[in-house]
Amino acid sequence: MSKREYRDQMIKDAGDLIDFIDDCPSRFHVVNKIASLLELTDVEELDIKRNWQLEKGGTYFLRVNDSALVAFYVGTGDVANEGFKIVGAHTDSPAIRIKPNPVMKVEDHYAKFNTELYGGPIVHTWFDRPLGFAGRITLKDKTPTGIKSELVEIKDKKVIIPNLAIHMNREVNKQFSPDKQKELTPLAANLNESLQAINFEELLAEYSGDKKEDIIDYEVFLHDYSPGEIIGLDNEMISSSQLDDLAMVHAALKAFIYQNEQKEEPAKESRVVVFFDNEEIGSATMQGANSPMLSNILERITLALGKGREGFLRSLQNSFMISADMAHALHPNKSDVHDPTNHPFINNGPVIKISSNFRYTSDSESSAIFERLCRLSDIPVQRFVNHSNERGGSTIGPILTSKTGIKAVDIGNPMLAMHSIRELAGVDDHYYMIEALKNFFS
Repeated sequence: MSKREYRDQMIKDAGDLIDFIDDCPSRFHVVNKIASLLELTDVEELDIKRNWQLEKGGTYFLRVNDSALVAFYVGTGDVANEGFKIVGAHTDSPAIRIKPNPVMKVEDHYAKFNTELYGGPIVHTWFDRPLGFAGRITLKDKTPTGIKSELVEIKDKKVIIPNLAIHMNREVNKQFSPDKQKELTPLAANLNESLQAINFEELLAEYSGDKKEDIIDYEVFLHDYSPGEIIGLDNEMISSSQLDDLAMVHAALKAFIYQNEQKEEPAKESRVVVFFDNEEIGSATMQGANSPMLSNILERITLALGKGREGFLRSLQNSFMISADMAHALHPNKSDVHDPTNHPFINNGPVIKISSNFRYTSDSESSAIFERLCRLSDIPVQRFVNHSNERGGSTIGPILTSKTGIKAVDIGNPMLAMHSIRELAGVDDHYYMIEALKNFFS
């Protein structure tokens, strides 16, 4: 590949990521998008509630509660001996959720929507920008459960959370700490003669094509309405919402699909990509990493291949897992908050995340395994350790290793403005990560 072709592929991968994120305004849309891409490559969907008939060399996927997804290739070897190659990431990002009965009036002139925070967003970044609505609605149905769920995105109708003018808030640039109940209520409408009232369920019905009386409940979130962009003087950076963690979801999915489409001799090891929900709030849900979801699915695969409990437990010890979640790059204006010798830079390659207290699951062996994967394609590798005065965040990695006993490494691409409504990452790094994960699955 020439230098020009190499660069073109980097730009293409970054553009694909932006398109992927723009199609995914909520985590429910993320799972639906992943499923549609897998179906295009003839991957068979399984029902988690039914018996599975699996074949060696086959590729399958299943959804969990519409917001998590697991896809896997069944290796041709003995699963107890060969184990699983697993990449895990998460579908959710910090957001603002619309509460039930959300409409609030202000002196019969303004209409606002009542909201609550999901996760830990950088709140001030949500002010003064057009915000859309997306999520899922749950409706009456004639199924045995009596309900069904559908995706909904309210297009062409946007709301906004306006700032208070600096003339009335002279200290705003010194400290910004809005009242979450009072001030994170987006302005929806100016009530006038033609618009006397607003019914949120009617709005959902209008954009879903369903009847208002059939809507029982909903999980709807605000999202950044502006599309992502490739920016920088050399088109070297990606500016987008939800890079944490949809950049890792996209990279893992591309690597998984790529290796499944190769016509070479089928792999002996089984490959798995698992995309959990609710990482941003601790993962303690039925579709989160702090649940039996992954362990149960791996055991079901093993049992479907004729292995018993002993074979399943052996397969875990012969497996390896990559926990893929975005990492912190050195901030150009705040370098003092970073570790003095371990501070990654954007476009300098994937990052191995290390914590002596195992907030990340990497150890010297798992870190070395990932570094060797990168060296196969001359991919640069960086390391991140928190400043010793900062506790830092964590990932799904420690949760999953403590539940499964699978050796794992925590990695991610370096980025700035993590948890902002608009995050920043590197074009080169996204290409590097896809290639590294292709090597892992090869």
